Amino acid sequence: MYIIAGLGNPTKEYAGTRHNVGFEVIDRLAEDCRIDVSMRKHKALCGKGYIGGEKVILCKPQTYMNLSGESLRELADYYKVAPEDIIVIFDDISLDPGQLRIRAKGSAGGHNGIKSIIAHLGTQEFPRVKVGVGEKPRGWDLADYVLSRFNSEDRGLMDEAVKEASMAVQLMVNEGVDTAMNKFNAKKK
Repeated sequence: MYIIAGLGNPTKEYAGTRHNVGFEVIDRLAEDCRIDVSMRKHKALCGKGYIGGEKVILCKPQTYMNLSGESLRELADYYKVAPEDIIVIFDDISLDPGQLRIRAKGSAGGHNGIKSIIAHLGTQEFPRVKVGVGEKPRGWDLADYVLSRFNSEDRGLMDEAVKEASMAVQLMVNEGVDTAMNKFNAKKK
């Protein structure tokens, strides 16, 4: 069994922002795999289903980004899922808009949602899908930037990235992290 978590902030005011790309990927994955993500449990919106023949739980923590680890710890304990079987999808400002980077493990890289997950799981050893949202422009506050929306050009790139991230997660579940890294980590032109 896998737990697949997309990070973001609840409430409509954050929909479509850079920080909510993880939620968008979960929504796309739910659509692609016909999984209803509407059950409220473990401080998250969750849905149970299958990717290929593998049982999965899709979740969107409702704790706000900086407390995402609380929800994932509850889910991991309840379903007895090891950290290496928890896939986390989140925004990354160090990648160009639409660029994907898959990793089997790693540091938080300054991302507060990932810091929370590492603190609550007690390890950095969980796979992740980083979705590039572009570097913060000079003079912008980081919080203001990640809570802002995409311009029309970047929105198009992000729509494609959300679709690719859904495919990447499905490949991670069915064929492993290395296979997904080989296919999706190539730099886009």
